[in-house]
Amino acid sequence: MSTLLRTVSKLATLTAKPSNGRSNSSYALINTSRKLPTCNKNSIQRRPLGHLALKPKQDEDPENPPPSERQRPEHAVISTFDLFSIGVGPSSSHTVGPMRAAKIFITDLQDLNLLEKVMTVKINLYGSLAATVLVHFTNSHHTPQAILLGLEGSDPETIDTGTIPSRYADILQNKTLLLGGHHRITYDMDRDMLWRWDQVLKTHPNGMRFSCFGEDGDLLATNEYFSVGGGFVVNDKTKVDENLFYKGVDKSKVHGARLHQSHSLADPVDHILAPGDQKQGETAEKLKVEESNEHPPYPFDTGNSLLALTKKHNMTIAQIVHDNEKYFGYTDEEIFNKIMRIWGVMDECIRTGVSTSETTLPGRLGLRRRAPMLYRRLMRGFYPGVAAPDLPAIGLGWTPVAIPGPEQSESESDVDRGDGVGTGGDSETYSRSGYTPGQVKWSTSAKGKVKAVTSMSGSAGRAPRVIGSFDHAVLPMPPRKTVIPAMDFLSCYAIAVNEVNASGGRIVTSPTNGAAGVIPAVLKYIIEFVSDDPEKSVETFLLTAAAVGMLFKRGSTISAAEGGCQAEVGVACSMAAAGFAACMGASPETVLQAAEIGIEHNLGLTCDPIDGLVQVPCIERNSLGAVKAVTAAQLSMASDGVYSVTLDEAIEAMRLTAADMSVKYKETSLSTAVRIPLTVPACHFTYLACRI
Repeated sequence: MSTLLRTVSKLATLTAKPSNGRSNSSYALINTSRKLPTCNKNSIQRRPLGHLALKPKQDEDPENPPPSERQRPEHAVISTFDLFSIGVGPSSSHTVGPMRAAKIFITDLQDLNLLEKVMTVKINLYGSLAATVLVHFTNSHHTPQAILLGLEGSDPETIDTGTIPSRYADILQNKTLLLGGHHRITYDMDRDMLWRWDQVLKTHPNGMRFSCFGEDGDLLATNEYFSVGGGFVVNDKTKVDENLFYKGVDKSKVHGARLHQSHSLADPVDHILAPGDQKQGETAEKLKVEESNEHPPYPFDTGNSLLALTKKHNMTIAQIVHDNEKYFGYTDEEIFNKIMRIWGVMDECIRTGVSTSETTLPGRLGLRRRAPMLYRRLMRGFYPGVAAPDLPAIGLGWTPVAIPGPEQSESESDVDRGDGVGTGGDSETYSRSGYTPGQVKWSTSAKGKVKAVTSMSGSAGRAPRVIGSFDHAVLPMPPRKTVIPAMDFLSCYAIAVNEVNASGGRIVTSPTNGAAGVIPAVLKYIIEFVSDDPEKSVETFLLTAAAVGMLFKRGSTISAAEGGCQAEVGVACSMAAAGFAACMGASPETVLQAAEIGIEHNLGLTCDPIDGLVQVPCIERNSLGAVKAVTAAQLSMASDGVYSVTLDEAIEAMRLTAADMSVKYKETSLSTAVRIPLTVPACHFTYLACRI
């Protein structure tokens, strides 16, 4: 496997003057290729430097076909624990991916013994990565701090999320950066980070380039990385196999099956070490994968091939994915423990979201948190201390009780203060069902006079406020609250997760951060209200959902920068629908049909968050995605094999839709920036917060 760095060689030279005012220095860049046993002049790309940034060639590159014509892996199998990874909010593409890329860059510098020689680091951000900041002049996705903390050696899975704001503020104030956690250099954000939102690199819209320089201004190493959604990071020479080991960061600790991507249509990448590295033979032997183990036991590339495997081997989709995980070096016990850890983080995220004392989310919108209020109103007692003092925790045999609507003062309780209430005799009584607790009856006299007759249970004893005219042929409806437990709890759980994500908390990319609430919400509902074996349900649900996610990742995309929100919430809805159906004991065919229904009715969903924040409409959209996932599963189980569109056809339709979608609807917030300008008076923000 390549070292992922283009290291300096004396075979050829390029001349440039760094911006720090030092004299010109000679250096060369080795262009990483798929087979490069030795360095040669043909591997050098001579390109001028501008602001210490290498400008890529704009000519058509046969090795980099456009997305609509890109090569695909021979099969879709990746590790479940690459698809579901633990990170931080608010964005998997703009936060988790950049932090992981920076960490990889620093790790490779350490492996090449270059870290101590670094005096300056330059960072260039391209396309969508830069647009979400420059378009709105706000650090909405936390990309800068993610990169800088990654360069300091932090990892998305282990970083203390509570320290991120203070550490970032210290970097900006002191203008220093602690590379790898121990090598301090000078870093000026205004000088050393360049935002090229108007330039998109060929491989992916979320591109970034890291370059480091020595004391004399010599370029020591540089590399381009691409955050392709879900926290996955690739570079331009490994875009087909997508370097799945990137989520492990430390390549020496990753199983060889994830280093040597034999499912790639392209030639495998040789492991290139720095010149003079005496461990080349040892490392090559360590990374070698036996010919007999080049493929997972049950490779699949489409939904149809996955379905065929389940029929041939009499296995469920979850069992297929579980056995494939062993190909990546995991034992049964390790697979179980890692799955339960993922669910543990999801569950803790829900708990944090419903129990927080914070009232607003970060950002200019000042959006109010709703999960704590929703949870209290549902009167649940899953977590100690969360339920409001006056709302008892739920117990055995609990019956849902409707939550009272808004009350009005006693002086307004009677709709009409005239001739009394409920007159008899010549009156004609018109009665409608009331509202719980108590009842509200509407009486219409022969003269057409409408009065409210209240029969309230409890201490309130007040009639609800009714909106509308009573002197009309169509009488107004009395306010009432319905109780639909599935919908209410799914919404609460999904909103809780995405509010934690929006505030930069610990999150599981499932499959992305922007859609991180759908899968935990549906799985939480199954565990709390459906399952009699929670651990079995967690395994079945996540492994089944992972299989569907793999199909989308191979056949289309899970990146909003490529496909809009259909690639995030749409895919998450499809995955959750499949997981729900699997936990209901549905057949593999029905499970895949549930996934198809889930994505079919999300096709064309755009990604255009207000102000670039992963808040509006993202949070509500996750709530609706969770509800839609359960509905899709229920429809598939009720259809009894009757359907017209397969999952593979729906995935292809999504890919074509993404290719045709305007770039302004792909994560950049360019469309909402025009429709909902944020330069309006403060009352606009108040309206948004109140409405939401």
